[in-house]
Amino acid sequence: MAPAAAPGTNRFTTATWLFLRLLALVHLVAFASCWNQIDALVGPQGLMPAERLFAAAREQLGTSAYHQFPSLVWIFGGAAFLKGLVAAGVALSLLVFAGIAPALGLTLLWVAYLSLCVAGQTFFNFQWDALLLETTLLAILLAPWRTLPRWQRAEPAPLARLLLVWLLFRLMFLSGLVKLTSGDPTWRDLSALTFHYETQPLPTVLGWWAHQLPAAWHRAACAAMFAIELAAPFCLFGPRGARHRAAWLFVALMLLIALTGNYTYFNILTAALCVLCLDDAHLAALARRLRLPAATVAPDSEVAHVSHVSAAPAPRWLLWPFAAAVAALTFAQFVPALFRSRPWAFVEPVAAAVAPFRSFNTYGLFAVMTNPRPELVFEGSNDGRTWQAYEFPHKPGALGRAPTWVAPHQPRLDWQLWFAALGSPQQNPWVLGLCEHLLRGNPVVLDLLAHNPFPAAPPRSVRVVRYEYHFTDSATRRATGQWWRRTPLEFYIAPVSLRPGSR
Repeated sequence: MAPAAAPGTNRFTTATWLFLRLLALVHLVAFASCWNQIDALVGPQGLMPAERLFAAAREQLGTSAYHQFPSLVWIFGGAAFLKGLVAAGVALSLLVFAGIAPALGLTLLWVAYLSLCVAGQTFFNFQWDALLLETTLLAILLAPWRTLPRWQRAEPAPLARLLLVWLLFRLMFLSGLVKLTSGDPTWRDLSALTFHYETQPLPTVLGWWAHQLPAAWHRAACAAMFAIELAAPFCLFGPRGARHRAAWLFVALMLLIALTGNYTYFNILTAALCVLCLDDAHLAALARRLRLPAATVAPDSEVAHVSHVSAAPAPRWLLWPFAAAVAALTFAQFVPALFRSRPWAFVEPVAAAVAPFRSFNTYGLFAVMTNPRPELVFEGSNDGRTWQAYEFPHKPGALGRAPTWVAPHQPRLDWQLWFAALGSPQQNPWVLGLCEHLLRGNPVVLDLLAHNPFPAAPPRSVRVVRYEYHFTDSATRRATGQWWRRTPLEFYIAPVSLRPGSR
């Protein structure tokens, strides 16, 4: 006779409980991270004022602008409301974490974060912003539809959990697939990691150390990454042991990425999705092994007898049609991505209609690797001969400044300057706008900097120099104390000044 299955096998009460609280923490970080940035980025005195975006959209698109740019900023304006939106997001995150009206709270968080991302324009257009929106929308169906479940645990609707596992599958598998189908030879010959650590947007100190490892180690690590991203996702739909191992492999990959690069809350959010693959019996065994308190996991009696009535899941009239629509659309997006073909013609109108809501996505980070690393350095001068550099908090600048630890916070200006360095000033007109703010000494924007070399009065001229940056090696760092070396390439923006009398 086969041994009886452990209580909690293939039940997910604890996993759901943990996932919802991790998701609430990710939202807390995402909104709180914006508090000291939002005014400088898209406020009335910021780099890309949101009110200008909405005014231009209304003028050019008419009533269709409300669909193309779905945001509460249409109703409440973009000045003080932006800060209010951030504060509301923080408050809602805390309520969801406490288990107060989680389904309603997640719905409001989705609306608030979508509103913020639309108003945030290029500064809020990262894949993890889209991933957070998609995860939150699907999690509404997973959360208890009760006002005060608080810290109680209940079995989720299997279909709601399956949609989030399907999201994790697409995220991981497509991230591996695009690397091979992009045509970048450094992924195919496994050499991409020999330079990735120094060319990624915001490396950590451990990223510098990882860069020093032998090329053979980097190739082996790249091969292991492909095995995890391309093979392990299929185990999510296999036997429970394979599913558990795949989830832990993803968590380990996220940990290694987080140690070597600052990728905001992306790693935590992906790990939260992995939690939904770990059933209660597995988590109970893990808790016993780690000698965690008994309350960490659901008691066996609760696991065995939890009621679907007490779970108060999303009503079937909403869950089944919505799940069918999500599965159909995301599968229709997934297959063309798999074969690098055009989207199916009948899908394109639907995909275009839902695209403004940023919640039905394809994924794939670092499809084409950046090599070498261009970096923008902003300099000011009063005489046109002596130039002093502005320093940003986390992007590379001074050669002796070590890479910083900043995640899960995202310094969005530092991040966006990495992308701007890859393009031209014409593709990134806001960079010239940043120069104007430096020339005017705008205190709102200057608050985003780590060092202003002109504290008394702004300079007469500003320029932007594009450099090529590389990590130093161990011997150079011991001898000079420098973490970086650089070579000037060109003026990204030649010296500019304000017109006389315009200051």
